[in-house]
Amino acid sequence: MLRSQLDVQPAPLCAPYSSLANETREHVDTACAAYHLGRKVQTLRKWACYENGPVRPIRIHGRLAWAVTDLRRLGYR
Repeated sequence: MLRSQLDVQPAPLCAPYSSLANETREHVDTACAAYHLGRKVQTLRKWACYENGPVRPIRIHGRLAWAVTDLRRLGYR
């Protein structure tokens, strides 16, 4: 089949999360942190489990929360 027959849509060009400079929350969830660090979500979960990553999350009711200040300090996206 040709691409036109599959009716494939290109991925949107906009980012799913706002930049860290515009972030007003103190902590973000794992998916957002992974996006800003350019890593997979599972990588951040391993960092939290083994406590060996460049940033450490806090746990809020069993969920991971990553400090925006730590993400900014690393200076990725």
